[in-house]
Amino acid sequence: MVIALALAGCETTSPRTSPVPPARPVGYVPASPAPVPASSASQARALHYQKVQDGLLTRGLLRTDGGGPDTPFSPDELVRAFETIAFYGEYSGTTFGGARALDSGTLSRWSAPVRIAVEFGASVPAEQRSRDSASISAYASRLARVTGHSIATTRNAPNFTVFVAGVDDGDYVAARVQQLIPGIGAQELALFRDIPSAFYCLLVAAPSARDPNTYARAVALIPAEHPDLMRQSCFHEEIAQGLGLPNDSPAARPSIFNDDDEFALLTNHDELLLRMLYDPRLKPGMTAPEALPAARIIARELMGQVL
Repeated sequence: MVIALALAGCETTSPRTSPVPPARPVGYVPASPAPVPASSASQARALHYQKVQDGLLTRGLLRTDGGGPDTPFSPDELVRAFETIAFYGEYSGTTFGGARALDSGTLSRWSAPVRIAVEFGASVPAEQRSRDSASISAYASRLARVTGHSIATTRNAPNFTVFVAGVDDGDYVAARVQQLIPGIGAQELALFRDIPSAFYCLLVAAPSARDPNTYARAVALIPAEHPDLMRQSCFHEEIAQGLGLPNDSPAARPSIFNDDDEFALLTNHDELLLRMLYDPRLKPGMTAPEALPAARIIARELMGQVL
């Protein structure tokens, strides 16, 4: 989702005018701090998030089945969802740190290989670090298969950093984010330092200096206090949105790109959106009117309804 200062859920902001950070030495990924016990504030936030997850599950939300007979959709519905989610952002007309939110109506995605590194705050236990690293690595492999784009986890010169960190780790995260995106605005940085409990997670994606419609760097923050399913849900949504699907749509179903929390994990519908996004017939910088004729053909091909 595009960043919402008053909206619960995973949040995304894409500062399209932020400068690309200088290249780091090959292999530059600092070791995560050694685990330390969580504070009472962190424990209280973990209890809050557990109650949130329990409430959603009680209502039949956070589904992990990917959709089924109860969630049919047509190629035309897929195209409408693609237009809303790929070309626009929730915060049209707002500014963050001097950069406008993603509202230009143009297609943005990665051209370079996406290399994801996971960094942990000191409050994250070793066992959780191991589970989360494995989960993100498997998800990166899935996204590579879906998009046909090179996506993998690495410790060698990453360009997409996922922080799993708790409320105790704010200063560490803020300092690292400033290193990764030197041009980040003060408001975005403050969110990384102290993410409100109403936010599920947070993402900033910065464009290339050469092409404002091509991503060069992304940074996500996933609160470590989330219970396992909500944390995995954040991994799925933030990394997928960081590939170039920044918006949400109340009409998208079955989809994680929807504020209703019905689905926790990437669905078949969402995989089709990603396939469309990285189809070579669509190009970064295309406007919706330019891209939609090809998008309609692609959607029908993907759903076995070739004209």
